[in-house]
Amino acid sequence: MSKARIKLASIDISKLNAVCEYIKDISDKTGVELRGPIPLPTKRLKITTRKSPCGNGKASWERYEMRVHKRLIDLGIDERALHQVMRVPIPEGLNIEIELID
Repeated sequence: MSKARIKLASIDISKLNAVCEYIKDISDKTGVELRGPIPLPTKRLKITTRKSPCGNGKASWERYEMRVHKRLIDLGIDERALHQVMRVPIPEGLNIEIELID
């Protein structure tokens, strides 16, 4: 039986968890095997800049951080389940990657 490996990434964890729940519901309805969602390490992108635009004055800094949350789902798949996974509503700002594995 072939498998589908689904990789999800987003900066908004609530959207990510909503899509994971949607995929879990599909696996429950179709009866296919599901492994996951497996949380992968969160990537933290950090930027530190000076508050002062000219460089003079007090040395105060602003720190910005963006976190990219990732999940991995292995889904034992048949044709009907694959069509339903393809129709999952993907919100703005969520990256999904589906890879078929034999």
